[in-house]
Amino acid sequence: MVKNGSVLLRNLKMAQTDLSPSTDFIRTIIEEHIKTNRFQGRVATRFPPEPNGYLHIGHAKSVCLNFGIAAQYGGTCNLRMDDTDPSGETQEYVDSIIQDVKWLGFDWKDRLYYASDYYEQLYQYALQLIQKGKAYVCSLSADEIREYRGTLTEPGKESPYRNRSIEENLDLFKRMRAGEFEDGTHVLRAKIDMTSPNIVMRDPVIYRIKRTHHYRTGNQWCIYPMYDFAHCLSDSIEKITHSICTLEFENNRPLYDWILDELKTESHPQQIEFARLNLSYTVLSKRRLIELVQNGYVTGWDDPRMPTIAGMRRRGFTPEAIRNFCERIGVAKNDSLVDMALLEHCVREDLNERAQRVMGVLRPLRLIIDNYPEGKVEEFECPNHPQNPGMGSRKVPFSKVLYIERDDFHEKPPKKYNRLGPGREVRLRYAYIINYASMVKDERTGEITEIHCTYDPETRNGPPPDGRKVDGVIHWVSAEHSLPAEVRLYERLFRVANPLGEKEDFLKYLNPKSFETITACRVEPSLANARPENRYQFERLGYFCADLKDSSPERLVFNRIVSLRDSWAKMSAQEKQKMA
Repeated sequence: MVKNGSVLLRNLKMAQTDLSPSTDFIRTIIEEHIKTNRFQGRVATRFPPEPNGYLHIGHAKSVCLNFGIAAQYGGTCNLRMDDTDPSGETQEYVDSIIQDVKWLGFDWKDRLYYASDYYEQLYQYALQLIQKGKAYVCSLSADEIREYRGTLTEPGKESPYRNRSIEENLDLFKRMRAGEFEDGTHVLRAKIDMTSPNIVMRDPVIYRIKRTHHYRTGNQWCIYPMYDFAHCLSDSIEKITHSICTLEFENNRPLYDWILDELKTESHPQQIEFARLNLSYTVLSKRRLIELVQNGYVTGWDDPRMPTIAGMRRRGFTPEAIRNFCERIGVAKNDSLVDMALLEHCVREDLNERAQRVMGVLRPLRLIIDNYPEGKVEEFECPNHPQNPGMGSRKVPFSKVLYIERDDFHEKPPKKYNRLGPGREVRLRYAYIINYASMVKDERTGEITEIHCTYDPETRNGPPPDGRKVDGVIHWVSAEHSLPAEVRLYERLFRVANPLGEKEDFLKYLNPKSFETITACRVEPSLANARPENRYQFERLGYFCADLKDSSPERLVFNRIVSLRDSWAKMSAQEKQKMA
């Protein structure tokens, strides 16, 4: 449960099932702009990730919002790599971003752009600001710039280099580009107001020297524009109408507008901020995710425990479920902590409709039917989806020796235990009713190694003739015909709802039980055809996916996507509101 005081979901949109575009403050603004013909009726958005890591579920919210708005209003949405900081940016991350956005179901057609494509234009814009007396080369160190900037309660003070002549600034900036100076020697700053109540407007740095190889431009440049300078101008170059970003950029909006106004650009987009997604039991800080990957706390960016799109895809989440989740949480102006249970609910809801049912035994216990004919094999016709006859059926072999789930037998059954035990009978799913006869134990350890039962041949997938009731239904596979499989069980990555909200190091709250591998599983023979990313419901156990990387016909590997237990669906609206 969430205990950090954040609002779980202010509007409780998760209860809706109609996935038509909802009304929110962003769409209200856009509709007013269309009404007043502010952008000649155009709607053009963009999704501009920095390629220094993999996309996560928070990015998915922005992807769905930007592409969704463009589609709703008959506009366009660009995909732009914000690659203005060569440190940590790689082609691998670019490729992963492209793949993830496509997998989520969105198409930017021929509108894939890179901020690095605009370097020369951005440089020329910087020269224009210098020529207007609106930018200057500052030779203070980074620490001195911070010191001169002032605080929230104290104004900043002007750099001693603020009044350099236009000619000197032009000369120095051109020499910065030519590579005459070491990193940190000079920066280019916008000349605005060192007494502004908004610290962002106190002569922000807009260019810095950085001798770092760029994954696209190589060593062609040794000066790079800062995000605030490059972003608004990239939006303008692409004629974006609505620059939708998260709340941390709200204070930067005046700078966004100042740069475009001073340069009198042809296109001046409207920046609109919304609350970023915070998801319980994980972290969505890219810096923290990089730490998890680089220090080996997870197996990589696509580790199925990670909140990355790649990780969720490998675990078995569907793009439809993620889009559904993003629609349900909506957009708001206030930060909130969304419970992981809602995302898991959306996944179950989607898989319940599309996943084929099969039988698999994770922890096998050998079961022998003493009165079943030796060597006899039957085939039972089992529906692929009990509520959807259109999905067809499959034949599952049945024989004298079966495997059942170890948890489905208890030597001393507790109350409300509706499975097999001494003096009990249960139905084998789609097959017969069996009655307990005896058990075999390992003499050394006392572990139960084998169960013996008898079956009632009159109960083949039907009620007993005498109308007696049985204790429950359990699943099974034939020992002779089943296939070996490896199953990986995943739980939440952290033990607490908000690991970054705690005072201690967030790594302290990693869940040591977040990953378990079971290698002795058995699955029905129809799964010989399982291909990577095929999703199934293992009856009574949960939803599973053939691993994207490791599963093959020669080695079946399944990841548990989610269990069948849906805590979110069982909560009332009032309970969901109280989870704060």
